[in-house]
Amino acid sequence: MYVAGGAALAAVTAAALCLGTPYVPLARLLPALGGDDLAGIVVTELRLPRLLLALVAGACLGAAGLVLQEALRNPLAVPEMLGVSGGAALGVAAPLVLALSVPLAAQPFLALGGAALGGLLTLVAAGFGRSPSAVLLTGAAVAAALQAALLVLMVLADQLDLQLVYRYLLGSLSARTWDDLAGLWPWLAAAVPALVLCAPVLSVLRLGDDDARALGVRVRRARIAALAIAVVLIAPVVAVCGPVAWVGFLAPHLARRLRPDLDAVGWLPWAAVWGALVVAAADQPARLALAPTETPVGAWTALLGVPAGVALLRRRAVRR
Repeated sequence: MYVAGGAALAAVTAAALCLGTPYVPLARLLPALGGDDLAGIVVTELRLPRLLLALVAGACLGAAGLVLQEALRNPLAVPEMLGVSGGAALGVAAPLVLALSVPLAAQPFLALGGAALGGLLTLVAAGFGRSPSAVLLTGAAVAAALQAALLVLMVLADQLDLQLVYRYLLGSLSARTWDDLAGLWPWLAAAVPALVLCAPVLSVLRLGDDDARALGVRVRRARIAALAIAVVLIAPVVAVCGPVAWVGFLAPHLARRLRPDLDAVGWLPWAAVWGALVVAAADQPARLALAPTETPVGAWTALLGVPAGVALLRRRAVRR
């Protein structure tokens, strides 16, 4: 598995840095990095930050998806179905449509507020995850309400803003730079240590609420903490890239499917790795399939994620 993962990462990296206009042969890739000719500028200033942003964003979404699924004991508990991604997108899109002057640095905070509001509303309305099916149904209702609010805002937008909001809502890595990537690091510095501390609690929550309480875990507080960590991972990514769909669903299932011998602590890094690979791989057809026109990466992750997720769930049902 390590060899396959390394080979997949190498293939995605080579495709991301070499393919496109101008085409850069693999043998000339290293000399081109940092160069001042056209190939060097394109590789260094456009393709490399975009690849790294795809990897970081995918890792955050994959890890957040695993945290939500394990904390709520629900394999369908994904950011898109809990109002987390929708809330973050609404927080970023609303000022744009309403022509409010908001500094670029404030966008992650708007996304954070929207994601926290959506996720907390779902968690409170569903009784803090007592019933997995209640969480899913309540989350779907909250996500639908947030989606309706976004549609209302889009009706108010002019043609230019409408195109920007539409592309943003599908998730896009187009025209992202080193500045966009640098904006994620402070959030990661806060989220990763919390993620490491939270991981052992996730393994206990898998046992069920009663067993977790018997082992000394305060279930409600643990779920709120898990939701907060997931929000801190998801919101900055949504602020920069838009809501890239289905990564938080697919990556944890791939981690469990390929390493069934592990627990939540072991699955967490693998979910991050698979999330990174899924987004980076999906970005290649997004860049190249209809070149020179780029398509949203979120559309490709959905095209990959939906059938793959259904297949994984069917295999799981057959095994039972």
